[in-house]
Amino acid sequence: MISVFGSANMDLVAYVAQAPKPGETITGRAFRTIPGGKGANQAIAAARAGGRVAFLGAVGDDAFGPGLRAALAGAGVDTSGVRTVPGPSGVAHIVVQDGGDNSIIVVPGANGALAGPSAEDAETIGRSRALLLQLELPMEAVVAAACLAGAVTGAATGAEVILTPAPAVPLPAELLAAVGVIVPNEHEAAVLTGRDDPRDALEALLELVPEAVVTLGARGALYGSRDGVRLHEPAVPVRAVDTTAAGDTFAGALAVARTEGLGPEGALRFASAAAALSVRREGASTSMPHRPDIDRVVRDRT
Repeated sequence: MISVFGSANMDLVAYVAQAPKPGETITGRAFRTIPGGKGANQAIAAARAGGRVAFLGAVGDDAFGPGLRAALAGAGVDTSGVRTVPGPSGVAHIVVQDGGDNSIIVVPGANGALAGPSAEDAETIGRSRALLLQLELPMEAVVAAACLAGAVTGAATGAEVILTPAPAVPLPAELLAAVGVIVPNEHEAAVLTGRDDPRDALEALLELVPEAVVTLGARGALYGSRDGVRLHEPAVPVRAVDTTAAGDTFAGALAVARTEGLGPEGALRFASAAAALSVRREGASTSMPHRPDIDRVVRDRT
């Protein structure tokens, strides 16, 4: 099983030819309300990629809460670990430009109420083979979940911690000590390491964690490990419509591949195929591919 301890947001998405400049008012071509949040996105991506997934997080008691819970359940995600807290759910205001580039403002809402995993969450994580984490929850909550997975406390639960360091902020040493695999995009990798070149950033990340994957968008993804493996997986050529959830799709699919026993090359190829399929459709959770489509792309590339 894969546990995801993370954020659930309702995405409020405006589609425009070009994002407005400061002080500028423009007319958009469409607007959609789509369940999202990096945690929920990764949970849905992993479930659609064939994983057995439990989501651990919080929604508000507002109108968005039931919709977020229903979106997770509809994808086959176990939502018994989703708690409802007083106040608004998390939201993300997203502007998507023609060509797929986006800018995002996240307002945490209920996500900010999480101080750490509950006792029930701990049991779920203890039964998991992987724990997916992101940084849209309070840092203390993320650190507590990572420590619970066993790498810091020494309690061997068997859950490999896979961290997407987004939004990119300085990472505490106790969090890094618990992480097995870090999966930033090239911007996040540069922020974390101070290295603009993705290959240099990869090497710097490996001084912090045992394995690292740096996603490069249309240029593919880089992988490295402390035992000397270095890989580059080219991106699947596609016409990008909306890149909002590509990174979350990659992370969710990567977790599935690793828990199924695929090696670095196979896992990278599987995750890259899933991410490429996701950018062909608008939306975050609504764009994520199902296992048969991912397998088809992987077969075509081998």
